Amino acid sequence: GPDLVAVFQEQAERFGAEIVFDSATEVDLSERPFKVITYGSEYLAESLIIATGASVRELGVPGETELTGRGVSYCATCDGHFFKEKDLIVIGGGDSALKEGIFLTRFAKSVTIVHRRNELRAGVYLANKAKANPKIKFIWDTVITEIIGDGTVKSVRLKNLKTAEENVQEIDGVFIFIGHDPNTGLFKDQLDIDQNGYLVLDQQMHTNIPGVFAAGEVGDPHFQQVIVSAGMGAAAAMEVVEFLEDQR
Repeated sequence: GPDLVAVFQEQAERFGAEIVFDSATEVDLSERPFKVITYGSEYLAESLIIATGASVRELGVPGETELTGRGVSYCATCDGHFFKEKDLIVIGGGDSALKEGIFLTRFAKSVTIVHRRNELRAGVYLANKAKANPKIKFIWDTVITEIIGDGTVKSVRLKNLKTAEENVQEIDGVFIFIGHDPNTGLFKDQLDIDQNGYLVLDQQMHTNIPGVFAAGEVGDPHFQQVIVSAGMGAAAAMEVVEFLEDQR
């Protein structure tokens, strides 16, 4: 991953791109040139590509932040191989949770999927595949209220939402797949945003403001894959070129 990013950066700079390591704090899209304010400077642009991505949704329970990277993970493909012959918990009931849970069975001794409802939100195919996997079991109507550990994850506190009964279960790792939150806060009241917080784009990556484009997970509620984001970025770049040429 990091090596590939370094190659991308080197290629971009070779073709004249300037990369600035700073964070945008405010944008003004009311007129061109558009204004982007960061902690360190202010930039004016005739066109913008927004690629702010999406952040994993956290449980927000004690121990989660402290133990992230120490047994708490949000990416099975990134971290699954660290848990060979371990007992794992997966949080969630949608397609992502089941896909990642099934993937984790390649390494783990067992995978317990904890879901706050009594039925899955995932598609029938994935649900049946997970239920048929001998390494996977389910705990229904239950949430995690605490992740417990001393340097690494040791156990979790579970609460049944129907009975309010709580118990502590020993575990080696917790994988959380309860969705993503698109990073669109900077653009509220300026760009069209759907009910789930994603930027509304057409097939050419246009937002509702001419000259403002977007790519990647910030405008992709469905696929959320690197290869799709890269394709969206290429499309947005081509549209920017065409837009700027039309303005001459």
